[in-house]
Amino acid sequence: MRYFLDTEFNGFGGELISIALVPEGDGRVPFYSAVECQNPTPWVAQHIIPQLDVEQVTHSCLGDQFGAYLIDDPEPVLVADWPEDIAHAARLLVIGPGLMKPVRNIRFDLVDAALISSGTGSAVPHNAYHDALRLRADVLAYEKRMAP
Repeated sequence: MRYFLDTEFNGFGGELISIALVPEGDGRVPFYSAVECQNPTPWVAQHIIPQLDVEQVTHSCLGDQFGAYLIDDPEPVLVADWPEDIAHAARLLVIGPGLMKPVRNIRFDLVDAALISSGTGSAVPHNAYHDALRLRADVLAYEKRMAP
């Protein structure tokens, strides 16, 4: 199954704050979780932290939740429009030196946001869940336009 991925993080190259996976179809609930950001940049404190609408968990707990969400899908495909979203998602699967969550056959697809964007922002900008919903809508609309 395809899942549309978005993350929020503490500035360029910063630590993960929140992550969302929105499934392509309606048969599965979305995944959305966040971790506490200890020292947010001023921009993050103003624009991202106020948009979190989920109880924050530890980073370890977030990794467990993320792995558990994907474990029953034999071939998950995570679609993102920014490389750092993919990097943060992949890092959540690492649990130690040479060890990872038992999620296999995972694939990451990076789409060109400039090509697929409708130009419409998400309903709640800088909220990973709402941004992932917008990404799903944009990608599916783009694919529909491109279909023969």
